[in-house]
Amino acid sequence: MRSGSAGRAAVTSFVVLFSIVGLALYGLPFYYDFMVREFGWSRAQVTSGNAISKLLIGPLFGFFAGWIVDRFGPRRLMMAGILMAGGALIGLAHMSALWMFYLFYIFNALGYVCGGPLPNQVLLSRWFDKSRGKAMGFAYLGIGVGGYLVLKLSPALVHAFGWRGALQCLGILIIVLALPLAYLVRDDPQGAATPAPAARRADAVTPIRGFLRSPAFYLLAIGSMCSIGAVGGANQHLKLFLSLDMKYSQEASAAVASTVLACSIAGRLFMGWLADRLPRKHVMLLIYLLIVAAIPLLFAAASRGAMYAFAVVFGLGLGGEYMIIPLMAAELFGVRVLGRLLGVILTADGVAEATSPMLVAYLRDSTGSYHSGFILLIAIALAGTLAIACLPRAAATVEPSHV
Repeated sequence: MRSGSAGRAAVTSFVVLFSIVGLALYGLPFYYDFMVREFGWSRAQVTSGNAISKLLIGPLFGFFAGWIVDRFGPRRLMMAGILMAGGALIGLAHMSALWMFYLFYIFNALGYVCGGPLPNQVLLSRWFDKSRGKAMGFAYLGIGVGGYLVLKLSPALVHAFGWRGALQCLGILIIVLALPLAYLVRDDPQGAATPAPAARRADAVTPIRGFLRSPAFYLLAIGSMCSIGAVGGANQHLKLFLSLDMKYSQEASAAVASTVLACSIAGRLFMGWLADRLPRKHVMLLIYLLIVAAIPLLFAAASRGAMYAFAVVFGLGLGGEYMIIPLMAAELFGVRVLGRLLGVILTADGVAEATSPMLVAYLRDSTGSYHSGFILLIAIALAGTLAIACLPRAAATVEPSHV
């Protein structure tokens, strides 16, 4: 029974990440150039929605969301996140002013915090132990599959319904696909066995002082912030750069972006497989080095071959990016404080992912070129790699084995 329930938990995470991260997070940048053309907004304005919303929501709700997950389980938070993420896209489809753009992006950020990587990483860490890397790899395939499909479907949806109708379709799809599965999933194997309330309370209040005093926690936080900042800066601007600066067609831009997401599928499977066999620090370094190697290829965007080389290398790194963070955190600190620990780290990552695209947009708007912005992203990615290189090699913390 536990094996079947664990499988359902993995499928639920796959579909929820497919919806909230794949469709919403990776789908929205495809629509930025439509907003620039229709409303006359600058690149800084269209990327600032993601930045401002995450800067507001992450620090206010990130740790609180982690506390909720540790105390009450991930399921309830996940359901709220699904409704907010789907509703945000429906709202963006009907906006007519910049303040509405920011308002619905705030709901999008709330959906990401409540229903995205945080609760899903905790859910899988509770259900899986020895095969945790493979489970994370499978679930995170949802991001790649969702991102790939949204970039393939969006041009057809826009052609059929306009960009507003396409966004509304995506918002409805998120709710219809993900909400029923999140409603039915169990929080953990103990939840399936209905443990004594006292036992659950004892587990819920495991102190967090240990990881806050550990240098490894700060190295992990800095490393993940830098690498995710570099990934976010490149990903948020890829369609804008190709469509508006390099004059790629909508179909050609979508083809490059979808290749990134297609390669991220292979990256998630491969990195998840590696993480169960090699020291996770080494796997994390490999992922971060792929990001460092990919970004310089953007300077050769006039060559379609160089852009597809970028898509392959960047996609492989992107595939392991979010997946490796909870694996490394669980190895260093265990799963009993994982919700709160990831609440802190993912909040910091959200700040980096928010500010990096905005900085790149500012540099592009002020200089007329992405040259300095891409150099900034390379430097940030290198700094993250150095921080991870300084992490200790820790033996995996012994936790109750489930699957």
